[in-house]
Amino acid sequence: MKILVVDDESDIPALFRQKFRQELKQGLLSFHFCFSAEEALVYLNSVSAADVVLILSDINMPGMNGIELLRRIKEIRPSLSVFMITAYDESDKQDQARRLGANEYLTKPIDFLVLRDKLFSGRNTPLRKEVL
Repeated sequence: MKILVVDDESDIPALFRQKFRQELKQGLLSFHFCFSAEEALVYLNSVSAADVVLILSDINMPGMNGIELLRRIKEIRPSLSVFMITAYDESDKQDQARRLGANEYLTKPIDFLVLRDKLFSGRNTPLRKEVL
């Protein structure tokens, strides 16, 4: 199961690899990291992105923001699950993200126990069918 993480912060890959160390070791998931929305769109149009089942995207990034990225993702791959992540809990952005098709809206700092639960425990999670 491949998860695409889109965030302009350079420490994000190490953080995700540390927090999901066991799942990575067991081969339950893999990550691909992009540091901008533009880079993510290029990646999503590549052959190697065909098996991406979930995108975790920051909202506030330089250049194209996460809300615009979400809109474009839903145009090219409408069934792809997208979780939006932001350091600011703004209800207007949350409403906009949900209207555009975001499956979840998480705030930073990310509670990795909550994220893990959303990935592996819920009935309607993007990874549920692969885990069973």
